[in-house]
Parts: sequence; C-alpha cells; structure tokens
Amino acid sequence: MTAARRLGPALLGRLPSQVRKPAYDRAALKPGIAHIGVGAFHRCHQAEYTDDLLAKDFDRRGLVGVNIRPPLLAETLGRQGGLYTRLIRHNDEVEARVIGSIVRVVDSQESAAPALEVLSSPDIGVITMTVTEKGYCHIPSSGALDLDHPDIVHDLANPQAPRSVPGILARALGLRMASHSRPVTLLSCDNIPTNGIVLGNVVRAFAARRGDGLADWIAANVAFPSAMVDRIAPATTEADVDTVEQRFGYRDGAVVVGERFRQWVIENRFAGHVPRWDLVGATFVDDVTPFEHLKMRVLNGAQTTLGYLGVLGGLKHTFEAIADPLLATLVRRMLTEETLPTLMPVPGILPAAYVEQSLSRLTNTAIRHRNHQIATDGSHKIVQRLLNPIRDRLAKGESIALLSVPVAGWMAYLIKASTRFGRAWQVSDPFAKKIAAIADRIGADSEALADAILAIDAIFDPSLAANTTFRAHIIAGLDGLLSNDPMGFIRQVCAGPTQAWLKQPARSA
Repeated sequence: MTAARRLGPALLGRLPSQVRKPAYDRAALKPGIAHIGVGAFHRCHQAEYTDDLLAKDFDRRGLVGVNIRPPLLAETLGRQGGLYTRLIRHNDEVEARVIGSIVRVVDSQESAAPALEVLSSPDIGVITMTVTEKGYCHIPSSGALDLDHPDIVHDLANPQAPRSVPGILARALGLRMASHSRPVTLLSCDNIPTNGIVLGNVVRAFAARRGDGLADWIAANVAFPSAMVDRIAPATTEADVDTVEQRFGYRDGAVVVGERFRQWVIENRFAGHVPRWDLVGATFVDDVTPFEHLKMRVLNGAQTTLGYLGVLGGLKHTFEAIADPLLATLVRRMLTEETLPTLMPVPGILPAAYVEQSLSRLTNTAIRHRNHQIATDGSHKIVQRLLNPIRDRLAKGESIALLSVPVAGWMAYLIKASTRFGRAWQVSDPFAKKIAAIADRIGADSEALADAILAIDAIFDPSLAANTTFRAHIIAGLDGLLSNDPMGFIRQVCAGPTQAWLKQPARSA
C-alpha cells in the first residue's frame, strides 16, 4: 500500500474538491501578527479568523506561530509549511478545510532567543496568545503577578534569558523600545476574566522592576485589550488524523477538530495596526465584560461541572455526561436558577436561549472532549466560572445549593488522586500536590478537608472561605461526592430542598 502524501504547499493544488483551500496567494504573505501558544484552540479559532480575513481583505499580514512550551512545532506545522487541516465535526458530519494563515513557526522551548527575535520585530504589530490560565503567572484570586512563582523569580534575576510569558513579553517590549519603538497590541485569548487587564498587570508589574523607563514606554505604546473567545476544540486524536487520510487521501500531522460554533469578542482598543477580524465574524466592542461573564459562567461553568461530576460518576466524555439525565438536570437547573441571575445584560443575546444553545453544543457526539482534559488546571478556572457567581449570590442572600456542588466536585476530584484515597486517577493542576498532601494528612473527614482547602487564599478569597453558608455546602458536597454513591448525592441535591441534604452528618475517618 502506498503511503499517503503529506500535506504541504506542493500538495494544495491536488487536494480533493471537498477540502476547502486558502482563497489567496500564500506566497505573497509576510509576517504581521505573532501568536504565542500554537495549540489546537489557536489553530481552530484565531488562525481561522485570520485565514478568513486574508481571503476577504488581503493585506499580506500572516501569522508567525511561537511555542515556548511543548510541543515542538517544527515536526508538524514546520514540515507542512504552516498548513494544516481544520475539521468541523457535528455528530456524523465532517467538513474539511486547509488553513493557510500561518507563514512560519518558531520553537523557543530551549531558549527565549527565537521568540524574542519574532516578538521584537518591527514587522509584528499584534501579538496574540493562548498560554492557558497558568501561563500568566498570576494569583487567581486577585489577578496580580505572583512574585513567588519560580519562573518569575528566575526571570527577575535573569531578565535577559526569561522563561515566563510575562518575562518574555517584558524583554521583547524592552527590545522594541531600544530599537524601533513601534507600538504593539498584546491580545490575550485565554479564558481569564478581564484577560487584557490581567495580562497588562503582570507585564507592567514585571517591567516596573527593571527601572529603565520601560513601564512608561509600555503605557504610551502598548495596548492590552480584553477578549472573549469561544469554540470547543478538544485535543486531536489519532482517529482524527486517520479520518483525514481515509476520507481525503493525504496525511496531516497537525489536524485540529472543532465544532461549528465560534465567537470572538474583542475590546476595540489597539495600538497601531488593527487586523479587521470584525469583517469576518468577530465583534469589536467597548466592553467585553458582559460577553465574558455569560460565556465563562454558562458554557464554561457547565463544562467544569460536567467534567468533575462526570469523572466522579465514571463517565469519560462531556457528551456522555450531558446525556446522563441526572447530570443534565443538575446543570440546567444550576445555570437557570442560580447562574443566570448573576449576569449583566448582554447586547443581542437572550440568556435563557444561550443556556439551551450551550447545552446543545455539549451534546455533539463527534466532539470527544475528555472530562479529565476539562478538569485540567481547575484551580485557575473555578474562580471565574463558579466562585464569582457564588459570591454574587451570597451577597444578596440567595441560594448556592447547586453552584456549590461542582466546587466540591473539584475538591473531590483532586482529593481522590491522593495516595490515601487510592490514587483513583492522575491529575494536572497547580494545586494538586498541595491538596494531595492535605488529603493524605487528614483522610476522610469532610469538615477538616473543606477547612484546609478553603484556607488556600490564592483560590478562595478569605471572606468567601469564612462564609458559613458556603462552608456548610462544601462540607455536605464533599460528604456526598466522596461517598460510595456520588450520583446518589447528586440525585438528592436535584430532589431538594436544600435542608434535606445539607444537615447530613459529616463523614469521619
């Protein structure tokens, strides 16, 4: 059997007609936008918007993709001239498109130098990034730069050879100031509330410690707009790669998969060049906050809830969790009864309809989003998705009976990864070791476990941790979710009323 040809520029003209191809002259592209963190989401979202823009309004500005963490790009996108296939999958339907907006990829995992060369170039007017919540080296509960973060400690001592995102960006801006002084926009595309403010905070805080005028230059020449991004794009599997080869006859080592729905809302505050993504479906607004609250608290809140409770209930994927009548009831009620009242009005969007649209998106059986993947780095996610709406409701004396369940679910998920609780699964979370140590020390005492975890003030604001109503719900949640029948506890919660399950005695060692 002849090996399938690998995707690359030479193959573009010979691809089957059902594969959509770039509708512009890729040979005429030049670097204009840099992106840090070229993972599946970027390739399924910002790079596709840029591909659309190049087809509609060709200004020759292509993307330079930079990775400062694994994986290496040279082995996949680099071998394919920046080309890759974006599959849209909805249940049994598959739609293929080759994206051509990435003109160059740069691996900067071993040294910051290659990244700094790109980011400091006068050709680059916009730097976007998807580096995950933990990439900003901030304190989740406050948004401030974490000066005790090992990479920040290193970078402040070695500013010429930075490792962290804030350190690399500050160094790149220093090089821009010293050479051509052209303005630049730094655009976060991560799921962090007020992500532009957080990015600006950590970069400016780092720069202020240099004392060479960089902080003043940044104030005059750099913009940090906030943005809300949305498209479900799970990690690519070998089956996805095989799908391209079997259906379309070529091999692609950089396939990405996503749903049809996509959204990008950007604060209209740029420094210098403005890519007109608004011409191809993005929305430029004065204030991203209402859109951001809606998406993080509804869609992401639902994903987090289904992720943790799904794992605890023995379910592997999100679509399986939402198909469970009990979990679907809990999530729909949580969003409708408790989350929606915390939202501010969103122009052009009916919140109740958005809830149904979001839950419908999660039923797509072709988007095999693993619950363990959604559960990754939960300590950086639960603040905006769950704790902030909980605080809003407590401030008004309103019930948190449903919103508190996934918070307890996050705790139970990490507790059960500890040695004392049988290492039920492997987890990836910045606070996993700390919570495992708590679980190993305390054992099956829900009240003591809750108090020790709530004392982590980088996650839980002390005033929230001290709230007796919140604490009681978390203790009851841990009791139920760490029991031998977590789904039975969820059934009890859904049956209500709150007092029936809230006053159950705590488990003890």
